[in-house]
Amino acid sequence: MKNKIYYVCTHCGAHSAKWLGRCPNCGEWNSLVEEKTTSSQSSKSNTQLEKPVLLSEITNFDIQRISVPIDEFNRVLGGGIVPGSVILIGGDPGIGKSTLLLQVSGLFQPKECLYISGEESKEQIALRAKRVLNKNQNFEILAETNLDQVLSILENSEYKFVVIDSIQSIYSTDADGIPGSLVQIRESTQKLTEFAKRTGTAVFLIGHVTKEGFIAGPKVLEHIVDVVLQFEGEKNYAYRILRTLKNRFGSTNEIGIFEMVESGLKEVKNPSEIFLADNFSSPGVSISAVIEGSRPMLIEVQGLVTSSGYSYPQRTTNGFDMKRLQLILAVLEKRLNLTFSNKDVFVNIAGGFRIDDTALDLAVALSLISSNSDMILPDKTLIIGEVGLTGEVRSISHIEPRLIESEKLGFNHIVLPKASQNKLTKNFKLKYTFVESLLDAFLKIIKR
Repeated sequence: MKNKIYYVCTHCGAHSAKWLGRCPNCGEWNSLVEEKTTSSQSSKSNTQLEKPVLLSEITNFDIQRISVPIDEFNRVLGGGIVPGSVILIGGDPGIGKSTLLLQVSGLFQPKECLYISGEESKEQIALRAKRVLNKNQNFEILAETNLDQVLSILENSEYKFVVIDSIQSIYSTDADGIPGSLVQIRESTQKLTEFAKRTGTAVFLIGHVTKEGFIAGPKVLEHIVDVVLQFEGEKNYAYRILRTLKNRFGSTNEIGIFEMVESGLKEVKNPSEIFLADNFSSPGVSISAVIEGSRPMLIEVQGLVTSSGYSYPQRTTNGFDMKRLQLILAVLEKRLNLTFSNKDVFVNIAGGFRIDDTALDLAVALSLISSNSDMILPDKTLIIGEVGLTGEVRSISHIEPRLIESEKLGFNHIVLPKASQNKLTKNFKLKYTFVESLLDAFLKIIKR
């Protein structure tokens, strides 16, 4: 039977009968690559067929997770590693993916973990492990790229934890194409997933990322695995964020925070302290409380407004959404009659952290007003609130966890939306200022 040729989008995995310059599904240009269907003769199997059962008859669903002594790692996985799960972790080159999984591997007992590398030799792994693990080198390593040989070794062992570094370097002889191609990545991932489900072995796959920050390979790769983790961080900062993008066994809102030190990755127990500077007494600086996953964190917001030397003023953000900044500037011009059209505006979230919580809006707005008017915001004041298009300060969620964190770090004055006043059930030793709009906040906080 002659192989049939079709085309697959490397960005979204969509199929097309002919080559197109632009993917009709996701709109990416030059993303369709050629693939061939391979004909295989089906053979009869003597294995017993799986029969349908009633959902109420399933009783062994209480799976015991494997907990490792790294709380931040357990947090993003929903409490620990689920046996038989396949976990994909992506991130920029040098961000710390291999270092993290090398440290996790060193926490297992001998014969429980196998670290498979298709990019480094055994000597290179041992050299890095000597720096990162010190004496906790109880796991086995294998430098191999042939998936058939890898599975042959795994089938004759009883490993609980397997690391594949990386999935783009593994190839199967049953599939066409070079290692890293769409066919090879999909075939290798499917075979490893089948092995994991059948044996109860947890498999970690390290994946490369594209220049846009997405995990390289077809989108179907993320659909096959159980958990997708993204390792983030700015190269100029030592802090790394492990973020959950998909989790079949827990929440997708959790993050783990690590610090890159000489001996590897060190988990950060209290992120609020590292993201706050020692001195807040300067124009354009405000403090807010955000929720990332289930944890509250205090964040320092830095705003700078200066006269523009260009016909088109600059708008620059670091750790904050650019479109959100433009919305806040438009509201400030419309509702407070402030002019930013001839000024450069910069917003920075201290510590290299990226925040998507809309409760940060009011802190950003007051930072810009403070910098524009060259006035300092009150000391030890926490500013929380979402800004609407009409200039109103909208209610936010999870108020009390934010207040508990602020009280713990010595903040005594809290600026909150008036609509959130009825959500306070606990008694805090804090001074409250409730605001209804940006104008109200401006009059009560800056022009008081």
